[in-house]
Amino acid sequence: MGSGGLVVLDEETCMVDIARYFMDFIQDESCGKCVPCRVGTRRMLEILTRICAGEGHNGDIEILEGLCKEIRQDSLCGLGQGAPNPVVSTLKHFRDEYEAHIYEKRCPAKVCRALIRYEINADLCVGCTLCARNCPVNAIRGELKKTHIINPDICIRCGICKQVCNYKAVDVK
Repeated sequence: MGSGGLVVLDEETCMVDIARYFMDFIQDESCGKCVPCRVGTRRMLEILTRICAGEGHNGDIEILEGLCKEIRQDSLCGLGQGAPNPVVSTLKHFRDEYEAHIYEKRCPAKVCRALIRYEINADLCVGCTLCARNCPVNAIRGELKKTHIINPDICIRCGICKQVCNYKAVDVK
């Protein structure tokens, strides 16, 4: 993006979320003078946000591809013409991640909150209660020195339990 910078990412990076992040940046930078850039990038951002929220629809990929073509072709300046690049690139190289988000309702990188869940591995949990004491919504139950359980209906997927667990007993699914 920008002046030819290089971005290095690993397998723990959600490429759909990265495209959404860059589209948010492009939306902020758009002058709004031409409709393809102003409206087209806003629409792309809405679709990407919806996909990351686990609300992707059949046909979203094709809509994104069509918007990419139109925006690139009809925008007046370099920003607008290059605006679709993050989506074009991620669709080309990581289409399977888009499909997993939309059709399987899962995030392969385990980043998109709406598409993940936290579970405690009974084999690793020692019942120290550290996770339960740090959970901001009291979604974790269990007695001292016994395996704890996360209630998925209460869990807000903040990840604090995973961060504080000294035994690596919290898994992201």
